[in-house]
Amino acid sequence: MKRGMFVMVKLRLKRCGRKQRAYRIVAIDVRSRREGRDLRKVGFYDPIKNQTCLNVPAILYFLEKGAQPTRTVYDILRKAEFFKEKERTLS
Repeated sequence: MKRGMFVMVKLRLKRCGRKQRAYRIVAIDVRSRREGRDLRKVGFYDPIKNQTCLNVPAILYFLEKGAQPTRTVYDILRKAEFFKEKERTLS
C-alpha cells in the first residue's frame, strides 16, 4: 500500500465451514471480496449453536478508527450487548 493512502474498513462476516456454516467477524478493506484477505479477525459467530465470541478491545480499536460494521455485524454486536459494555467503559 502506498504511503498516504487511506483504507476504508468495515467489520463484516467471513464465511467458514462447508456444511456446518459459521462466520468470522473480520475487519476488512471495503474493496476486498467477502473471502478476501482480512486486516484482523475480531470475533466469531455460529448461527447453528447461537454462539458469539468477540475480541472487545480489537472491535473498539477499529470502531474508534472509523470502521463501519455491516448491518448483520451491528445486529450481532447489539445482541451480545456490546454497546452497553462500551458505554460502561467510557463512563
